[in-house]
Order: sequence, then structure tokens, then C-alpha cells
Amino acid sequence: MSDWSEHYATRVSHMQASEIRELLKLLDQPDIISFAGGIPDPALFPREEIAQAYQRILGDPQLSAVALQYSISEGYLPLREWLAGYMGRLGVACTPENILITNGSQQALDFVGKLFISPGDSMLVAWPTYLGALQAFSSYEPRFDVLPGENSNRTLESYTSQGAAKPKFGYVMPEFQNPTGTSLSLAERERLLDTAAELDLPLVEDSAYEKLRYDGERVPSLLALAAQRAGGIDHCKVLYCGTFSKSIVPALRIGWIVAAKPVIQKLVLMKQASDLHVSTLNQMVMHEVASARIEDLAANMRRVYRARRDAMLAALDRHMPKGIHFTRPEGGMFVWVTLPEGIDGAELLKRCIEEGRVAFVPGAAFFADRSCRNTIRLSFSLSEPAKIDEGIKRLASILKLEMAEMTHAA
Repeated sequence: MSDWSEHYATRVSHMQASEIRELLKLLDQPDIISFAGGIPDPALFPREEIAQAYQRILGDPQLSAVALQYSISEGYLPLREWLAGYMGRLGVACTPENILITNGSQQALDFVGKLFISPGDSMLVAWPTYLGALQAFSSYEPRFDVLPGENSNRTLESYTSQGAAKPKFGYVMPEFQNPTGTSLSLAERERLLDTAAELDLPLVEDSAYEKLRYDGERVPSLLALAAQRAGGIDHCKVLYCGTFSKSIVPALRIGWIVAAKPVIQKLVLMKQASDLHVSTLNQMVMHEVASARIEDLAANMRRVYRARRDAMLAALDRHMPKGIHFTRPEGGMFVWVTLPEGIDGAELLKRCIEEGRVAFVPGAAFFADRSCRNTIRLSFSLSEPAKIDEGIKRLASILKLEMAEMTHAA
């Protein structure tokens, strides 16, 4: 077989397979209880509404002519107009010219990396952070550093000291973060914006789980707060990435970026060079479904996922041995578990699959430096409460064996 390695660009060396994508293959094994993939339950997808929307659009000669033709890179105008109104209800006054439709929010992250990162640039992320963001940004060869915040011991001066490279931007998931499930309070968001202003640091706000709040009051987005401070969206340095994947359905691949018009104009050029535009047919279908049903669809998802979140927390309380710590998220799809020092999440996964037929994601995947190996991420979105209890019981049983063996070896 021919050796292609010497022909690849240097950025290819930074590309790694996603542990999550590999673990999703386990879903095909019926005896595995999987807490791995943070994916929505297909039983909640609005199949009939989507089918009817396709049928109506394709059955209309005028609409189908639009749906099946090339289109503008910015995105289907009625969808962007609806999104401008949706963002307005979230406290962000904007126009369709502030919005670009992307192939899911993952493409939005890729475009952000392409827009801001040159090889060797410093960028800031939470520690841990979303694996898909690390993958998207790594292609552009940055140096990852810790985003200022509650879990960082970095001071403002450490970012501005002589010889320190000025960070290009900060990536943050303020709502039910993947992987920890935690959220930034209003005070934490305000402090982050203060720090970003001091550093002249653009912020990229990933709001994939915005519709999945189960407890507590909604907190304004970073973009809403920053636009209020600056006197409008075109005067602030926050980019907002949204998606319909968690609130409606992922397969149509409809995400969006909201930002100042000059930024959107640059991103449109990237969209033109990348794939011209998102499928117009899919955008039209999503516009019909979202404009008619997003609130009640999201409400049903919240009802189902809240019960599963509660079941997982109850099972963790009931079965886990002492010395295991975990988050208690107010929304989203994830619980983050910290194991005793000396237990490796990746090694634990191998044993859990072989002996317990239960799967999760090792936590080191979510750290840019692959540190904190004594952590794991559990997703509760796909399993019924009874299966969640059984899976956590199996996991806890193997953990107790691991801890006993570690104590005996010491």
C-alpha cells in the first residue's frame, strides 16, 4: 500500500479520531448499556411533521424550484428572519444580516477556527471542554490555554505579562457544558465579559443545549449581556453558535452563527468556499417545523430528559462508593464523574465493557493536554430510568473492585 504520510499538510498531525464517534459503534450491541454518546433520543423526533413539510414543499412547483436549486450562502432568508426573532426573544436584538446558517454548529466551530487561528496562536478553552471543539480548532494548529473562570487559577496578569502571546479568542459553553453539565451563573458570565474586555478577547459562545433547562431560571446569554454593554450586537465581540440538533432533530444539520455583520461577512466567504450553502430543502423544512413546534417539542424533550437526569443522579447517590464525586446539572445531557486518583477512566472503560457491558466516555478526551485521567462523562439522554439504574449499578460494582484492588496493591 502506498505511503501518503509525507504528502499531507502539517495540520493533519493534529487530527485525532473522536473517542465518542468510536464508542457510538457500541450502540449496535444490544447488551451494552451506553452512557457514551450525548445524542438525542430518536423517539422524540417529530417524524410526521418533518415528512409533511417535505411533502408540502416538494409537492408545490414554486417551492420545490427554490428548495432544489442553488441558493445564497448566508442561508434561507425566511429561516434567518425567524431566527432573528428567536434571538430577540432571548434578549439579542439582531437582523438576518447578523446570521449565517451552517451545516450544524460543528461547521460553525470549524469556521471560527479558520477565521481566527493561525499556526501557533494561543486560544483559551475551559478545562475540560467539548471534544468536538478541540477537534475543530486543532486542525488550525493553535496552542490551547485555560479560559479564565472559577476552575482556573490563572490571573489576568498571566495573560498580559511580558512575553505572553495574546490569546486570539476564548471558547465557552455557558449552558450545561459538555462534558461537565455545569453552567455559568450570571455573576460568572459578567466576570468573564470583564476579563475578555481587559484582554480585548473575542468570545465564542456555544449554546447547543440552551433549550434543555430542567431546573432554575434562565440566565442571559453572553451575547445578550455583551450587546447590552456595547450598545448593540455590531459593537460587541461575542459570537453565538446555535443548533436545532438538540431541540428538534440532528440529521437535517442546521446550525447558525450570530455575530457582528463584519464577522458574518467574512464567514460567508468561508461558506462559499466550503460548500456553497446548507441544503435549501432542509432549511425550508426546518423553518416550517421550528416556527410551528419548537417550544412544545423542546418542552417534551425537557420532560423526558429531566426524568432521566433525576434517575441517573438518584442511581449515583444510591450505588456509588465513597470517594466518587459527580456534578448535578440543571439541564443538558451529561453528568461528570471524578474518580479517586490512580483510577484511569480509559482503563476502567475497557473493564466495564468486558465485565459489565456498560459504556461511557473517558474524561481525558475533553482536556487539551489529555490530563485528569481519573474522570469520566456519563450521558443520560438515551436510556430509560430502569436501564440507567442498572447501568450505574454495574459501573459502581466494577469501580468498587478497582478501588479495592488499588487499596490492596498499596
